[in-house]
Amino acid sequence: MNDLPEFRKFGSIPRLKRGCVITEKIDGTNAQVHVTEDGRVLAGSRNRWLTVDDDNFGFAQWVQDNADQLRTTLGPGSHYGEWWGSGIQRRYGLAEKRFSLFNVGRWTGRMEGCCHVVPVLYSGEFSVQAVDNALLDLDEFGSMAAPGFRDPEGIVVRLSASGHLYKVTLDGDGHKFVNNKTGDTQHDRP
Repeated sequence: MNDLPEFRKFGSIPRLKRGCVITEKIDGTNAQVHVTEDGRVLAGSRNRWLTVDDDNFGFAQWVQDNADQLRTTLGPGSHYGEWWGSGIQRRYGLAEKRFSLFNVGRWTGRMEGCCHVVPVLYSGEFSVQAVDNALLDLDEFGSMAAPGFRDPEGIVVRLSASGHLYKVTLDGDGHKFVNNKTGDTQHDRP
């Protein structure tokens, strides 16, 4: 029996027809605020810790400037979100930068103070129709994160059973998004 290969168990398969949450995918830069148990407040990007001297679009400076409020509002742990707005990617017509948290299950709506939350476009049982409807709404009405901005990036779908995240963009998935109501492509929008 010693000559047998290591046994690898086949993992369980999450159910697809369960809940999902669809949020707006904001085009900025991935960011994180980490509050340590002893109350230190750190800034991070997708790949590294940031400092005021080695920053990412001013996020570390913003975290330093808002450390007391972030410590009190968010509490200990890692809090992931998007740093977006003026001077970052699509800019969204904003004169300022914003930090929007991803965890819509914990943070609902617009938070008081310095943080925002990514907008929920749909919450319910997963279906391709729900995904398509969320894309259609963004295409037709523009960004929910920055009302009036007509060129949103797309959506993020979180499947509740697996916890996996999936993105669908209006213009970057290798095809043009077609609004089935009007027949217009993403590039024909006003």
